[in-house]
Amino acid sequence: MKVLVLSRPLLDATADLVITELRRPRIAVHRLDPGEFPEDLAMSAYLGPDRENWQGVWRGQHRDLRLDEITAVYYRRPGPFRFHPDMGTEATRWANDEARAGFGGVLTSLRCRWVNHPHDNAMADVAPRALATARRCGLRIPRTLITNDPAQAREFIRTAPHQVAAYKALAAASPRSPDGRQMAVWTSRVRADDITEQVSRTAHQFQEWIDKVYEVRVTCVGRRVFAAEIHAGSEASRIDFRRDYESLTYRICAVPQDIANGLRRLMDAFRLRYLACDFLVNRDNDWFLVDINPNGQYGFVPALREPITHAIADELEGNTPV
Repeated sequence: MKVLVLSRPLLDATADLVITELRRPRIAVHRLDPGEFPEDLAMSAYLGPDRENWQGVWRGQHRDLRLDEITAVYYRRPGPFRFHPDMGTEATRWANDEARAGFGGVLTSLRCRWVNHPHDNAMADVAPRALATARRCGLRIPRTLITNDPAQAREFIRTAPHQVAAYKALAAASPRSPDGRQMAVWTSRVRADDITEQVSRTAHQFQEWIDKVYEVRVTCVGRRVFAAEIHAGSEASRIDFRRDYESLTYRICAVPQDIANGLRRLMDAFRLRYLACDFLVNRDNDWFLVDINPNGQYGFVPALREPITHAIADELEGNTPV
């Protein structure tokens, strides 16, 4: 077997965990960052009347990769294509489109086991589609409004319990500051008076505020389900646990059977082999699904790091329970 791991070469601890776990008999691992194309990675792919799949070799700085040897792909967080600095803006834009169609097209046409295929990730990453699909799969979500109408946003909040709502970014990508730095967009607690006319400038997502006791991060790998309660230790982490990881405590927990079944239906709907979801649990033990991430992190929960890594490696190897 040969497993291709697509990830940036540095600062991806999750990919490092999986690569270490994949050092098993009969498995060869090839780590590659598509961002190396075209400056440090050359590709050639052939398809003819005597072939049903692309054949060819990708030549990197250190070793080559034959496309027909790949049996599974672990798609983590590859970097963007990097082009020669002498290219102008329009030439770079055109070259990027060609690289996405050429390099990306050959890559995504590989007939092998994917965790997950990037096209399936992209479908599940669209928040409105993911939330609607989750509801159809029997999972409970908070009342949600997506709007660019400030009046509708204020009305939604005024009619919500305690007249408060959660504002959440719709896209996974974060904006950049004027000097090019990546900025984080955290979940925020908002009231009707916080809504300004600037809401009209783009789509915004507002959700009913759930007075949670704790959150649960549920990670699904194939048919296996792993879960941990996340208990906030600060006011900042009560609003969005990503604001203050240092204050968090974790406790392994069971997932109610109806929730587990709903998550498996959700994975089937998007053809996923890996999925991370966040639930808010209130005092009545109601589970509200608030985040759906087909490429979410899992290593921050220490007790689940090893079993989830092992499950991902099993999934790539095809050694998975029904």
